[in-house]
Amino acid sequence: MATAKVLVVAGGGAGGNGDVAGGGGGGAGGYQYDAALTVTAQAYTVTVGGGGVSGGVSAVGGNGNNSIFSTITANAGGGGGWLSVGSNGGSGGGGSATTSAGNIGGTGSQGNNGGKGYHTAGTNVLSGGGGGSSAVGGDADGVNVSGNGGAGTSNSITGSAVIYAGGGGGSADDRFASTAGTGGTGGGGNGSRTGTGGAGTANLGGGGGGGKNAGGAGGSGVVIISYTTAEFTHTGGDSTGTNGSETWVQFNASGTLTLTSTATSGKNFFAFMPQ
Repeated sequence: MATAKVLVVAGGGAGGNGDVAGGGGGGAGGYQYDAALTVTAQAYTVTVGGGGVSGGVSAVGGNGNNSIFSTITANAGGGGGWLSVGSNGGSGGGGSATTSAGNIGGTGSQGNNGGKGYHTAGTNVLSGGGGGSSAVGGDADGVNVSGNGGAGTSNSITGSAVIYAGGGGGSADDRFASTAGTGGTGGGGNGSRTGTGGAGTANLGGGGGGGKNAGGAGGSGVVIISYTTAEFTHTGGDSTGTNGSETWVQFNASGTLTLTSTATSGKNFFAFMPQ
């Protein structure tokens, strides 16, 4: 029975946009990795989720979109909050101006909660960072610093270590000398106190940073399949390479992966040789 290594990362959520008050960081796209998924010679539909988009002024950030390969679904990252907790997702978006817990990630171990925001009368409106695939989003400190995005997860499926699915940093209040959060490693966008939050990195599934003028867009996801070179050939994908005895193929956008068996089919040729 043939197996393949498969990495599926969903699109990250956008940062919240709170005008003066700022918004929470977007949650990273869900991170799913299977080191031994059963595969056969056939055509597979590959879905790569796009990142979430800003909801406009004074709005919760948009959620990302799911990525899918075979039986594996990575859940979209949750958008960052505005005067609210962040949205649910593969990792949850950070909260804004609320001490309620940031929202939890999706089903399974795909990600982590977003961080808590903070606000009391006459003080800064601070925001939490979006959750990352390996760490929760940071909480606002309750004084003048918003939360950082949660860290992503390193994976070497292509032979080189890459960090995927970091959360976006929370924005801060531009009426005070407050500090926005930074994006988590793995493509998370930085929060902004006075402008637009940083976008999550494309094909890493990073969450967008919270912003004043607009929340940063979430980064698109990615799907990577690595199969034993001796067992298959393939068509499809945006890039490919080898890693030891395996061939990997990466999809940066939705498409079709066709695996063809290298095994000899039909009857044995030598059975028809003259004796």
